[in-house]
Amino acid sequence: MNSSTHADIHRKIVELPRYKIFMALSRTPHGVIDMATPCFAALVWLGEFPPFWVTLLGLVTAFAGYTAVYALNDVVDYANDQKKMALGVPESSVRDIDGVWIRHPLAQGFLPFKNGVYWVLAWAFVAIIGAWILNPVCLMIFLAGCILETLYCRMLKITHYRVLVSGTVKTLGAVAAIFAVDTSPSPGFVAILFLFLYFWEIGGQNIPNDWSDIHEDRQIGARTVPVQLGIQRSAILILGCILMALLLNVWVFKFSRAVYEPVYLAAALATGIYLLLIPAIRLMMSQSDENAMRLFNRGSHYPVVLLAIVLIRIILGG
Repeated sequence: MNSSTHADIHRKIVELPRYKIFMALSRTPHGVIDMATPCFAALVWLGEFPPFWVTLLGLVTAFAGYTAVYALNDVVDYANDQKKMALGVPESSVRDIDGVWIRHPLAQGFLPFKNGVYWVLAWAFVAIIGAWILNPVCLMIFLAGCILETLYCRMLKITHYRVLVSGTVKTLGAVAAIFAVDTSPSPGFVAILFLFLYFWEIGGQNIPNDWSDIHEDRQIGARTVPVQLGIQRSAILILGCILMALLLNVWVFKFSRAVYEPVYLAAALATGIYLLLIPAIRLMMSQSDENAMRLFNRGSHYPVVLLAIVLIRIILGG
């Protein structure tokens, strides 16, 4: 990236409203998209809308939780992100939805470190209160997610097996949502949902995102799946995880408390093929950083479309 381009980016960031810089710390555009995951989990299990107060409190708690955990990632990874930013951000033809406004604003010095910590604590407090009211189990899940997210960041230069931790963290929000609307859900359904989202996160989110950062990660000594296993084996792993996710997605609907007709199962499967499988095949064939980011971006919208399918079923009355 040349100096004039860097200066233009810096000027645009400085002109941003301060609240957008804080939102960039929490990757709010992506976080809002991610909120579709717990919403989908709760509604696909119930097959109907929960009471209004549960819905409202659940949305506020989910927003607070995702806002806190995403910002926590940048707080814990502050030193490593600074090293990455010092290398310069390579230009790409595909825009990362994680960096719509600013990429790692804390590490780039657009926010004082202590302000980032206060931001995390404030939203974590909101999430803790909301989770406790909904169900103390939700609180335990949220706290576990914060601990695992911290562990995930600390493992950056230790082992690429940290990807297994990432799969768990991304799934916990959906599991908490189920317990928010039903204190005694089916263990079988919870297990199937967990595995479905676990494979989606690893194959459609984590590895593709690390792939797009592979050049920076190599220079700072990070141990990610693409760095350790290489892009060819990473592409195979991505495809395998996505195929597992598509298979398990069908069983999520099958294990639900509600009855979903074949048309909804077909719609869910078609969604997965379009948003995940086709981009994964393209990535395997091209092995390009741009296609890795395309898979990440499109895969991020997978739960949004699944939520829309469930909403249609509920509105139409099954």
